[in-house]
Amino acid sequence: MNKIILIGRLTADPEISYSQKEPPVTIARYSIAVDKRQKRDDGIKVDYFRLVALGRAGEFAEKYLRKGTKIAVIGHVQTGRYINRDGVKMPFFEVFVEEQEFAESKKASETATSGVSQSLYTGQDTDRQNNNGYTVDQNGFMALIGYDEDLPFN
Repeated sequence: MNKIILIGRLTADPEISYSQKEPPVTIARYSIAVDKRQKRDDGIKVDYFRLVALGRAGEFAEKYLRKGTKIAVIGHVQTGRYINRDGVKMPFFEVFVEEQEFAESKKASETATSGVSQSLYTGQDTDRQNNNGYTVDQNGFMALIGYDEDLPFN
């Protein structure tokens, strides 16, 4: 089975093109940055994935996705090789989007793209207060204060 699930933020606005067939099919290419749970020995704490969205998924990307938007994607990996300028065969892989949806509200996304997403990649402390006065951590979660019962998850 070839299935991948990713949650991350767009690193740039999607690049949009259209197929030559009639009717034209929308093709959106974009990349997302996905945080690692632990920093690698070389200090890298983010993985980057190239995504391709075709048809309706491409139209969705064209209309709604922008740099910094946090999305959840289900897709499959397609691998291949290309010949670079030096004549060397180089491997590549892309994730072809089967399903995608927003992973946070528009308001949270706007707040995050104005500070949190950048600090996620610089390692700065991002605990802050949002507009409602709640403390929000670097992942956009509120602290549960005064909650006495056990949570249904660990």
